[in-house]
Amino acid sequence: MTAMLMADTSSDVEPDTLSVVTNMMGGTVGVHLRATADDQPSTSQAGETARSTLRRLQRWADRLSRFVGSSDIARLNDSPDERVPISATLAAVLDWARQAESLSDGVVDVTLLDARLRAEGAAGPGSGNPSDPGDRSWSMDRTSRATFIRRTPGLRLDIDGVAKGWLADRALARLGAYPAAVVDADGDVAIRLDPGQRWRFGVADPRTMGTDLAELDLTGRDEGGRRTGFGLATSGTTVHRWAHDGRTDHHLIDPRTGRPAHTDVVQATVLARTAREAEALAKTALILGSVAGLERLAQHDVDGAILLTETGRVLLTPATARWLA
Repeated sequence: MTAMLMADTSSDVEPDTLSVVTNMMGGTVGVHLRATADDQPSTSQAGETARSTLRRLQRWADRLSRFVGSSDIARLNDSPDERVPISATLAAVLDWARQAESLSDGVVDVTLLDARLRAEGAAGPGSGNPSDPGDRSWSMDRTSRATFIRRTPGLRLDIDGVAKGWLADRALARLGAYPAAVVDADGDVAIRLDPGQRWRFGVADPRTMGTDLAELDLTGRDEGGRRTGFGLATSGTTVHRWAHDGRTDHHLIDPRTGRPAHTDVVQATVLARTAREAEALAKTALILGSVAGLERLAQHDVDGAILLTETGRVLLTPATARWLA
């Protein structure tokens, strides 16, 4: 994920923007808050709010990361049982995973951990053949006391992708006291702007470090005084790559083949209503390729999209022009 925060401006007053950033989830996570009027929280309050939000994010992330041995997802993946009790937090993320699967017509699939590990050259016991959909069925059962996941024994889940956007959106919901707020969960960005507020974002060009494909100047639209929410996310094949057995693989697995996607899209950035939707649709557009990917994005009427192809072409959806700086 490579969407980058850039300098920002406000239409009427010089914004008082406070940013707190830390290392988390294998990357950088930041909370960015703006207060522009006397009746808004003070800078010291904003700083404590940002820090407490990051602490809450860390607790959530620790429960969802497969790299934390005691996490909810690690315990699920380690269990040999077909039916396993899961926490409310993990259940909420898996609820979103089901929605993302439907949104993407199956392209977003959390059952591809072993396929990803094979791409990394790190597949272990139980890796099996992930290209058989019959091996990847899972469901959730809810009772009055607990939630259980039922899946094929040995099936391991990878929620790293869907969890980051979900976490960004969930954290943003805690920041309603601010006229403009941004939560950047390692490139899955949740944004809320009051009418009249503006925030500028750069979309990194993976071909040249420190340069951008485009800048997006987002504004809070005055829709009866209501705030505007956005999600911005980027998927790319240049971030996580591994060379082995005479070939180079990347981390974005096509569920139709169980292998790294063969696609003409190097990077896809999507602007949508939420960070979780943007993440799911960016991944979908990349895996499907430029033609089918743009068709899919048109079906969902996204606020914008920028695709970089392997030949260097930059493709935009029509709606994107509204936001270009």
